[in-house]
Amino acid sequence: MCRVCGGPVRQFFDFGRQPLSDAFVDPDRVDEEYFYRLAVGICESCGMTQLLDEVARDRMFHEAYPYHSSGSVHMRRHFEQTAGRLSRDHLRGPDPFVVEIGCNDGVMLRSLAKEGIRHLGVEPSGGVAELARQQGVRVRTEFFEEASAAEILAAEGPADLVYSANTICHIPYLESVFRGLDTLLAPDGAFVFEDPYLGDILERTSFDQIYDEHFYFFTVGSVRSAAARFGFEVVDVERLPVHGGELRYTLKRAGRGSPGPAVAALLAEEDGRGLGTPEVFDAFAAGVERVRSELTGLLKELRADGKRVVGYGATAKSATVTNFCGIGPELIDWVCDVTPAKHGKLMPGSHIPVRPTESLAEPYPDYVLLFAWNHAEEIMAKERLFRESGGRWIAYVPEVRIL
Repeated sequence: MCRVCGGPVRQFFDFGRQPLSDAFVDPDRVDEEYFYRLAVGICESCGMTQLLDEVARDRMFHEAYPYHSSGSVHMRRHFEQTAGRLSRDHLRGPDPFVVEIGCNDGVMLRSLAKEGIRHLGVEPSGGVAELARQQGVRVRTEFFEEASAAEILAAEGPADLVYSANTICHIPYLESVFRGLDTLLAPDGAFVFEDPYLGDILERTSFDQIYDEHFYFFTVGSVRSAAARFGFEVVDVERLPVHGGELRYTLKRAGRGSPGPAVAALLAEEDGRGLGTPEVFDAFAAGVERVRSELTGLLKELRADGKRVVGYGATAKSATVTNFCGIGPELIDWVCDVTPAKHGKLMPGSHIPVRPTESLAEPYPDYVLLFAWNHAEEIMAKERLFRESGGRWIAYVPEVRIL
């Protein structure tokens, strides 16, 4: 049953038994892992694509949550630019107030804090929330929902802007979120959020975007339908070249704004591509199976030839790839990552060791499988000596190939 409208949901792919994507494992605690079924479908009534099984939020977002939004130079630049854009477009009045849902380590809000703009982050993961505080960002360590929105309103007054990046798609209980927005936003306030775009996922066969934390996969059509149920409407959309393709949506209360031309244009594009049709999802499923077959075949061939292969980027996305494809330490020696909290741990489910990125040159392997493909340009520039040493990169989005 659809979590938005209650309609029937048609499954279009089942990735099987999966671990929590960001639950990196202590080597002496491998028997304590939590697993769930990762299956995805589309609502036949409202068109919202969603997971069929929900993981309890406290299992995913907690004190030890390891993802840091500021870990990439490219993403730090993106959020600095976003802060400037939000300030110009939505925070121009006297003493404006902005709330960010899922502020993580405060990478966006710290730019606004430096400008003296009144702000508040709402972040349930205590570890990254504390990092934000250390950067001068005001944070409440809790989940955003109707009750917490009412408390913020009582303490701070109405918000001119509520912003969120890569978080709304994580929240199954959209009704409480929208009721919270209705409570907290000023009459003409705006809700701006950016999340992975289903159209790009389908086009690129980037199935690794599907994992426990990503409960919804949005399109303009499905967001418009969901917003309307709660008294909001989409007034603008914008394509973003981050995380493999995202959309930034701007919503206001119904009647408080008019949809711009970009909304109509993308709705027409989605209709033309048949994003809600069984044929599109059948083609995606076939593409996923093809990538699995070709990727595992390539890795087995390289191993048989005595080649050393490691991975780059112990990402949440990589959990789906390694576990669905059956890739373990017998095919990939280890995975390197910039996040210290992951070092010395094992990848979820696959139990591939995680090492610092400095380990890549000790010595260089023959091939590197690029799990963090959405940061390919930044990573390849940083690791240019690997290629100069004769090493080759392996990519699997949108197809398996050696670079």
